[in-house]
Amino acid sequence: MARKFGRIGRVRLVAALGAACAALAVLPSAAQAAPAAADPHAGTLAALKAFQSAAGPGAGVHAGDAANSWSLSAGTGTINTNAPIQPDEHFRAGSQTKTFTAATVMQLVDEGKVSLDTPIEKYLPGVVKGNGYDGNAVTVRQLLHHTSGVAAYEPLLSRPAANPDGSYSLDALVREGLKRAPASAPGTAYLYSNTNYMILGMLVEKTTGMPVHQAVTNRIITPLGLSRTVFPAPGDHSLPTPAVRGYHGARFAGLYFWTPVLDYDPSAFSSAGALISTEQDLTKFYQALIGGKVVSQAALAEMQNATGADFEEGGYGLGLIRRDLPCGGSAWGHNGMVPGYYTQTMVTADGRHVSVVTNAHLTTNVPLAQMDKVVTTALCEGR
Repeated sequence: MARKFGRIGRVRLVAALGAACAALAVLPSAAQAAPAAADPHAGTLAALKAFQSAAGPGAGVHAGDAANSWSLSAGTGTINTNAPIQPDEHFRAGSQTKTFTAATVMQLVDEGKVSLDTPIEKYLPGVVKGNGYDGNAVTVRQLLHHTSGVAAYEPLLSRPAANPDGSYSLDALVREGLKRAPASAPGTAYLYSNTNYMILGMLVEKTTGMPVHQAVTNRIITPLGLSRTVFPAPGDHSLPTPAVRGYHGARFAGLYFWTPVLDYDPSAFSSAGALISTEQDLTKFYQALIGGKVVSQAALAEMQNATGADFEEGGYGLGLIRRDLPCGGSAWGHNGMVPGYYTQTMVTADGRHVSVVTNAHLTTNVPLAQMDKVVTTALCEGR
């Protein structure tokens, strides 16, 4: 896979024959059905249909410009029903959590409590140490930028021992991730690693004196009024209602196999991927961030210094992906994959926005190109 961003892990396939609704539906907030030639979102609808046919039981897109928003859905949010995905329904956003974590770290930079180019050893003595790692050589900036040399780590494939309540501690997750030898010398190469953002979660906890889920909630979620966004505490397995149901599954030669994602503790992903949100709330967050309402302009400029990534959209900054658009200009955001979901949200400086979700994380033939088509079509349609 050429692009490695936003991937929390490969879900173990649980094959069970299910059923999915193939009907297309336009959500109530979208324009009423009209001939394709007169539909201003016909291109996005076609791209969404193609995406859903290669993705989960359902797919939804919430998009628009600075003045208006609209939503479309294909398939179903719950198998065996006709339940179009709605833009205010909850889902697990996966690695879009990383942007929330990065924004929290950058607020601490703005406050003079953290310095981007200071070694992580200063803040977390002895944490990044051993097995070829030296915290004196790894900076906060490198962790945010995925250029720390820390090896890739997928929590679903390897986890530390759980706490008695079934949750996972950040320090144990970090130790598990650092069992993998360094992928490169610090500062010399880009490699997407969840361990980077788990270390940053520990940094947030050490600097703020509170659990990372609480720090992100207090600093980002609550001030922005993201009423349907939750950074769950360890041990909280719940998915608030209304919700898009997530599935394991696969597609083979026109057949599809879906089985519901079983209950799990999102602390396994923590500051790298535990967030729950909606298409509408994620759009609001990224618009606030890019609009200068979350961190200072200097901090935002650092976040948007997108270089060094190994994918073609444009680059990876400090917790932000830049996507260069075929209609000109760039969009900013992140994507995510966790059990049951594949998501992406992007916004532009002039107010255009798109948030996409499908309710399965396929273990094979992940529809990356189809997701890209939905995003770029929604941002460029009519331009």
